[in-house]
Amino acid sequence: VELVESGGGSVQAGGSLKLSCAAPGFTSSRHRLAWFRQAPGKEREDVAFIENDGSTKYADAVKGRFTISQDNAKNTLYLQMNSLNSEDTAMYQCAARAVGLRVYRWWGQGTQVTVSS
Repeated sequence: VELVESGGGSVQAGGSLKLSCAAPGFTSSRHRLAWFRQAPGKEREDVAFIENDGSTKYADAVKGRFTISQDNAKNTLYLQMNSLNSEDTAMYQCAARAVGLRVYRWWGQGTQVTVSS
């Protein structure tokens, strides 16, 4: 099983991007997906999660600007990012964990998002 992100790119501050994560082999009944990011010289940080009960959770830095969603029929996770700023510049990765476990075991290679001011 693998996770493959796409949709990254370069955008000006204030713009929007929508990331996708193809997740064949991962089912909503057995797995939970999430987005993380890592900027150069910084540690990886949380971005957005789908919790065990299906609710969504966001890091404070992106709350109100980013939206995580999942299309179960397409086995695809999305991250709609609006009002982007330079601090959102990072490599964005999707990850998967088994329901009931907290550790994200499966990771994609990532897609780069660069926001210029």
